[in-house]
Amino acid sequence: MKKTFFIITIFLFLSSTIFAQTKKTTNQDSQTIFSKSYDYVNDYEKILTPSQITGLTNTLKSAEKNSGHKIIIVTTSSIKPYANIPEYALYLNTYLNNKLKMNAAVLIVLSKDLRQIQLQASDQIGNKLNYDETREIISNYALPEFKKGDFHKGLEKAVAQIIVKLK
Repeated sequence: MKKTFFIITIFLFLSSTIFAQTKKTTNQDSQTIFSKSYDYVNDYEKILTPSQITGLTNTLKSAEKNSGHKIIIVTTSSIKPYANIPEYALYLNTYLNNKLKMNAAVLIVLSKDLRQIQLQASDQIGNKLNYDETREIISNYALPEFKKGDFHKGLEKAVAQIIVKLK
């Protein structure tokens, strides 16, 4: 009797571990790391002052009104579970479009802690702002100010150049 009980217990234990499902993190599952709402400027890394956020927001609202293209800025200190900023920006842009119905023409993702920036342009403006132009904007306008520690001015200059390109 003890032997039978022991065999049944082992069988039940092994079958539950053999057939148990392990949860794999997919990009769709990990999208839950994104916020439930976004505005024009989303400073999750807390590198901008409230007045700087207000100024950038007003600039972005005005640009959207004039060109019809929405620009969103997101600062973040962590991109986990994503491997790099471009991947994070791609999935954040997909999340904004599909889940929040925010069609951003340009998404700027900045991480001061990780020392990375990504400009994610949508297909709708591909002819106005291509990969080489986004690299130029980052290299010539944003990075010099970031190196000085002035993230607001770097974002301001980058946004100004993007607005010029979208006209």
